Amino acid sequence: MKHIAIIGGGISGLSAAFTIEEKRQSGTSVQYVLFESSPRLGGVLVTDRVDGCLVEAGPDSFLTEKPWAADLCRKIGLGDQLIGSNDSERKTYIVARGKLVVMPDGLMFMVPTKIMPTVFSPLFSLRTKMRMAAEWFHPPRKASEDETVAEMVERHYGPEMVELLADPLLSGVYGGLASELSVRAVLPRFADMESKHGSLGRAMLEARKKMGAPASVPARPLFTSLKEGMQQMVDALVARLDANSLKTSSLVQSVIRQDNGWTVCAGYQSDQFDAVIVATPAHVASAVLQAADENLSRDLGEIAYSSSVTVTLGYDEKVRRSLPPGFGFLVPRSEGHRVLAATFVHNKFPHRAPENRALVRCFLGGARDEEILDSSEDQILEIVRGELRQIIGIALDAEPLFARVYKWKSSMAQYSVGHLERLQRIESLRQKLPGLALAGNGYNGIGVPDCVRSGTEAAGKILGEMGMWSSA
Repeated sequence: MKHIAIIGGGISGLSAAFTIEEKRQSGTSVQYVLFESSPRLGGVLVTDRVDGCLVEAGPDSFLTEKPWAADLCRKIGLGDQLIGSNDSERKTYIVARGKLVVMPDGLMFMVPTKIMPTVFSPLFSLRTKMRMAAEWFHPPRKASEDETVAEMVERHYGPEMVELLADPLLSGVYGGLASELSVRAVLPRFADMESKHGSLGRAMLEARKKMGAPASVPARPLFTSLKEGMQQMVDALVARLDANSLKTSSLVQSVIRQDNGWTVCAGYQSDQFDAVIVATPAHVASAVLQAADENLSRDLGEIAYSSSVTVTLGYDEKVRRSLPPGFGFLVPRSEGHRVLAATFVHNKFPHRAPENRALVRCFLGGARDEEILDSSEDQILEIVRGELRQIIGIALDAEPLFARVYKWKSSMAQYSVGHLERLQRIESLRQKLPGLALAGNGYNGIGVPDCVRSGTEAAGKILGEMGMWSSA
């Protein structure tokens, strides 16, 4: 019988545990113990029900084009619970000079693929529009070294595109800065497109033509979620695991390589395992693995993280009627607000709010505003309500029916310049420690599907080393 320790009970660790549980159920001689330092499993996937509304504390969805989360949901019996975003309602605004300006049609992430909507958009200056036109003639260019997203975007479209689109978009996804995040790690497709095509716009059109589905096939929604919220995924996973193998409120201090196995030290107890999967944020993995390999610990510790705060406000039907259509808005830093973005949840997904309720979800924090975590909930609500009045005109006397504030300290990995080279060093050092695997959002993607894949692959790697896993 082989014994595997899994450290971390977020979606990465749960995915690893489910992969091993499937093997155990099929008769493979393997056992596992999952250690989670907090009292609950699921990490940032937390869903609350308030006043008939579904409130997400962490991620509210995942990208449909990344299949791993949806595939796992189908495996655990949630296939009929998957829902898509209301893309017929999809419209996103940028706050520019104090006003909401619609992002022009044809923008794929931040790359213009349609000329006329961009030309007539009031979002960009004439100078930027001329840069966009000239971008179609960029020659192929293979970068000799890694660079920031801001450097690449500015080279193609100018600084205004960085300020109005690249920075707000990356703040919303990574809580990071375009001037610090690595193109190769965050937008590898862009780096590849530039090397092959030169122009990002032409490359996007080529890719869209190749992927083009027949007109009779409806386009897939951009985002996927679950009818009862993202925690539904956690609850279904936990229900399929061996309850005796799940140890919550169990903080692991260290793991040590000993006698062809591993000693896991948690509290006053030490347990022996044949292998360990560390499925925690990289800075936690750094501390846990300090005694196992100082060099590995150092490299893991150099992966930076930013913090975030999500605030959800529920309003009545009057406020709902006053809000603009669409999914929400992004706020460039130059506008001087602390709110980074807001989602009109009642528009984005079905099953989130009754017809007589508005659900507005705001995001704060990120790499430039770690201080927001030191503010009280009342202070944060005062900031958010004041800025919503300024940005979308919610009346001063429009009291929210309810409000929820969630703080997530050091939760979002920052893939800075040199991240891929750091990952190569980490993998090289890991390979010298048989029976160790790493999983989580610190390595090859921060979204829910990336974490599912990370945990699944980590479990497969360990089972493969034990001769219990076939690629077939």
